[in-house]
Amino acid sequence: MNFRRLRIFVEVVRQDSFSRAADIVAATQSTVSKAVRQLEEEVGAPLLDRVGAHNILTPAGEIVYRRGMKLLADRDDLLVELAELRGLKRGTLRLGLPPIGSSTLFAPLFTAYRRLYPGITVHLVEHGSDQLEQILRAGEIDLAGLLLPTSEDFDSELVRSESLVALLPDTHPLAARSSIRIEDLREMDFILFESSFSLHRIIYDVCRRAGFDPSVVAVSSQVDFVIELVATGLGVAFLPQMIAAQRLHGGVRAVLLEEEGTAWQMAMVWRRNAYLSEAAQAWLDLVRHRQTV
Repeated sequence: MNFRRLRIFVEVVRQDSFSRAADIVAATQSTVSKAVRQLEEEVGAPLLDRVGAHNILTPAGEIVYRRGMKLLADRDDLLVELAELRGLKRGTLRLGLPPIGSSTLFAPLFTAYRRLYPGITVHLVEHGSDQLEQILRAGEIDLAGLLLPTSEDFDSELVRSESLVALLPDTHPLAARSSIRIEDLREMDFILFESSFSLHRIIYDVCRRAGFDPSVVAVSSQVDFVIELVATGLGVAFLPQMIAAQRLHGGVRAVLLEEEGTAWQMAMVWRRNAYLSEAAQAWLDLVRHRQTV
């Protein structure tokens, strides 16, 4: 049913006049008459009984008028909601973030986003990179914080690139060095993050390139717990330099790991050619803006 004709008909009934309705809808009187006639043809029944100077609704006209007002109101509500989405007054951002680095990299962005778009609901999930990638691929989230490189199925925006550091007990002979190679740690026990974390895979890969498999004595998903284990002398662990610097511990020393292919490159990632909602696009725009200021 044509909404323009329906609105004209409703105004004719409201104004009880074709001429006044024409003024309301900014049309000529002949256009109004034609629109009502076309609506009657579409319905297949007369809608108005013209008695003298008045227009009386027929039974069919009463139905069309009553239902028509609701249809027009619903259409207006629809347009308002879409406008609010475009203006980011409403909507949902489905965001996946990793436990490592999120508090440093994304907490300030999250706060800025909430301040700019208080009407947007943020649905946040936290997992290691491998699980986040699966969730993103399934379309359950719009964007995810993942370590590069990622699958060719994704597009990405680099957020931060950091060197890795080896965390050693401050009493260890190697703790006084300014830098270290993975080969120097061959005989040490390793404390790693869980296998779903990209950092786990990075360390295993660099060890294997050096010709050995690490001796793993503990696996965790908690940064602070890993640092405490290092402080007790249990073994060596690894973190991005930025994160290690913010988690200073009197019993731990951070030594730069000089190995190719160990850069910790955090990126915001989304499915290639996927539709990004206005809310997701606004988050991505904020990420890009924050990298330039």
